[in-house]
Amino acid sequence: MAARKDHEETPEQPARDDQAGAGNEAARDEAARDEAARDDRRVPRDAELEAVERESAYGLLQRGLALIKSRHHAQAAIVLERASREEPGKGSILEPLGRAYHHSGQFELARETFEALLEVDPSAHWTHFALATTLRKLDRVAEARTHLRLAVALYPTSELYRRALAKVDPPKTKPDAA
Repeated sequence: MAARKDHEETPEQPARDDQAGAGNEAARDEAARDEAARDDRRVPRDAELEAVERESAYGLLQRGLALIKSRHHAQAAIVLERASREEPGKGSILEPLGRAYHHSGQFELARETFEALLEVDPSAHWTHFALATTLRKLDRVAEARTHLRLAVALYPTSELYRRALAKVDPPKTKPDAA
């Protein structure tokens, strides 16, 4: 292979015109600075991608909560799943993950998540209510009734829980006195 001559054009270096001299040298310097600037921009982008991949469970939780707040439930579920993998069994992650699944129509995953949350805190009245609501969506009314009764027993002053229970457990009629 023949040695490259200085006056040949390469992708990294513009053609050199011996008569222009200093002007082309300035152009070469400018091109080198532009390329260096492009390289500098690439490094943070790669670093940002690595940072996203290594994002903490807390950071993922915060992003997931922001997505829920802006009603992007399916996207929130994806982010919160990652947080849950980072910190398995954390109630503070499972609760919004269950909500994100429920509001994005992924009721079976919501049910599994709320059940896992009840393993963390069996006395969480809201979790019983959320699980019952999800079970109703899955047409599992008998199981929903059980969890609504537990929610009412754990938080008897909640009208929300009482109304939900009344929908699946109508008052029993008294037999006619004959």
